[in-house]
Amino acid sequence: MERTLSIIKPDAVAKGVIGKILDRFESAGLRVAATKKIQLTRQDAEAFYAIHAERPFFNDLVDFMISGPVVVSVLEGEGAVLKNRDLMGATDPKEAEAGTIRADFAENIDANAVHGSDSAENAVNEIHFFFADREIS
Repeated sequence: MERTLSIIKPDAVAKGVIGKILDRFESAGLRVAATKKIQLTRQDAEAFYAIHAERPFFNDLVDFMISGPVVVSVLEGEGAVLKNRDLMGATDPKEAEAGTIRADFAENIDANAVHGSDSAENAVNEIHFFFADREIS
């Protein structure tokens, strides 16, 4: 059983679509093994997105991710990483297929509603960034 991390970003939390997004995961056969709503600190966001520190969008990304609470979840299921990425849709919601989370709930490439791990290896690291083993069932 594969696990992946999902983050419902501040824009989607502010819109009140947390339940709708979680339902998409469950309806697609992913089990929510852990979830919590948190407010990231600047230090949290900078550490989580450190891989992008040299990219020109890094500061804007950090500012956005600390602009409001987020919902972090561990999703579990067969092929969870790819299934979650398919459900999310393209990073730019203008390019996302109809019916994907980003096509339905995202405003633009910066406020794009959700984050999902891009590989099983990164999923392990991302999950441990937010959750202790005892929080995942």
